Amino acid sequence: MWNILTLLQDGKFHSGEKLGDALGVSRAAVWKRLKQLEKQGLVLDAVRGKGYRLSSDTALLDSRLIRSYIDASIQSRTALVVLHSAASTNDSVLLQINSPEPIQICIAEHQTAGRGRRGKSWISPLGANIYFSVLWRFDSGLSGLDGLSLVVGLTVLETLRQMGAEDLELKWPNDILCRGRKLAGILLEINGDLNGECQVVIGIGINVKLRQAQLDAITQPATDVCHVMGRSVDKNQIVGELIKYLVSYLDQFQEQGFAPFRERWQAYDAYVGKCVRLITGDKEITGIAAGVSEQGGFRLDRDGEIESFFGGEVSLRSI
Repeated sequence: MWNILTLLQDGKFHSGEKLGDALGVSRAAVWKRLKQLEKQGLVLDAVRGKGYRLSSDTALLDSRLIRSYIDASIQSRTALVVLHSAASTNDSVLLQINSPEPIQICIAEHQTAGRGRRGKSWISPLGANIYFSVLWRFDSGLSGLDGLSLVVGLTVLETLRQMGAEDLELKWPNDILCRGRKLAGILLEINGDLNGECQVVIGIGINVKLRQAQLDAITQPATDVCHVMGRSVDKNQIVGELIKYLVSYLDQFQEQGFAPFRERWQAYDAYVGKCVRLITGDKEITGIAAGVSEQGGFRLDRDGEIESFFGGEVSLRSI
């Protein structure tokens, strides 16, 4: 399947016959593969007498282009794998755990079982979004990870801002919003010793170019980078810039924790000063959002008393 995408990546029309010759299969087999790609969410242009091509604003992932945005010092530390399809990039990156490079990254064009927080599925059509996971090693145990998801969210936001995106906000603990609509989300999964050396899989999903039907399939108001920026954006540039920012921020987090990031995170806080409710298990707690603590906990003002809450199974909703 990846081979036919490679042939179509030049943006030109290719007849079914020529595609079949290049792949060593029949025209019927080509048609079947193209239909499978469309079912996975890929947008194709089909014109009688000309053949097929990728939609003009579809840019596929290319590891060489991604690396062109990354400094050599980061490249030397990073094992980068680009997949056509994965069940979940969070699962796939764990297969790289024995790579000699200290940082493992996996990106896919498509996920068949993408995950969000609290067991929710992540809509993952082919070629439309960024499905990105990095395996990062920590030696400070679970207590040293406080605020990690907030740092990753800030990384995504500031990456997109420097590329021209505006009106971005952060929703504690792991969402990036634009004008109240979800643009990106984060999922952390911890492996190893919770009291000592452990590996954290950081999953990042960024909506880049979704059709209206795909946006409607998401269970909350959502948007994508192309809508936010009013133009087509190359996923390879987003990924390359994201890797550059992420490695730098995680290096600092590993040394200093969340405290140095707190002020910047709060500058983008979508809920500060607003009435909110926290949902944890079967309990709901209401109050006024009062920013975040130096450990990354959500601060809730309840009649003048400040309480701090941390991630896990806690969800935040506005009132």
